[in-house]
Amino acid sequence: MATTIVQPGNTPPAVTLPVNGKPHHTSGWWGMMLLICTEAALFAFLLFSYFYLDAQNTLWPPPGPPDVNLAMINTIILMVSSVPARLGTMAIRRGARAMLSLWIFITMALGLAFLIIEAIEWSQKTFTPQTDAYSSLFFTITGFHYAHVVVGMLMLLVILLRNWAGHFSARRHLAVENVMLYWHFVGVVWLFVFTTIYVTPHWWR
Repeated sequence: MATTIVQPGNTPPAVTLPVNGKPHHTSGWWGMMLLICTEAALFAFLLFSYFYLDAQNTLWPPPGPPDVNLAMINTIILMVSSVPARLGTMAIRRGARAMLSLWIFITMALGLAFLIIEAIEWSQKTFTPQTDAYSSLFFTITGFHYAHVVVGMLMLLVILLRNWAGHFSARRHLAVENVMLYWHFVGVVWLFVFTTIYVTPHWWR
């Protein structure tokens, strides 16, 4: 075994650890994937509860099929928001920090529009979470997703501020990759929520 002898007065060479490996091989990426899988399981349980109660009741939803207009607008907004999110990821891979900021800002604007429209829809409902099982599930599922959009917005704000501080480059942008992955997940989950709550009642009743 080779032995390194350090002479008096000499400083041994510094040893550094890699901090930004390939995204699909880092603990940060796997951590985000684990979070997404956990949250997906929670949504699956909620949607299963919805279909279970649907099967047990002849009148479902009790208020009648929900109006899909605002929900459809929100679906389009959230799906479109994945486009600037993706473009932001592609921009920072090229080291284009200014473009990353622009695409994050657009993504956040669309996310904010989604939150406002969702709040307007809630205000127009004639029932409350305490009315019955359906109303409780409706507000729980949509509220749970609403909270995920808020978390995604906070994540986007953090990487926007970090980008302004110069933390990202073409070689160092794992946080951006992870946050955008989460944002895409939020959009995909909404498709399942929208189909379950807003579309299926018009198909089956």
